Amino acid sequence: MDYVSALLPPVVMAALFIAVIRVIVKTQGGANKAKEDAAVDAALARAEGTRQTSAHSDA
Repeated sequence: MDYVSALLPPVVMAALFIAVIRVIVKTQGGANKAKEDAAVDAALARAEGTRQTSAHSDA
């Protein structure tokens, strides 16, 4: 019975890891992809604008 208690945690962790990977893969793309991409692009543009503004004010 010791082998069952020794193997249970790794098996459970492996199953949970596989489930998380499957969810990540399934949620890539789809209907919300354009909206998510637009949100990331907007955030990057804001960060770039802030960085350029601070670089110009430092000079």
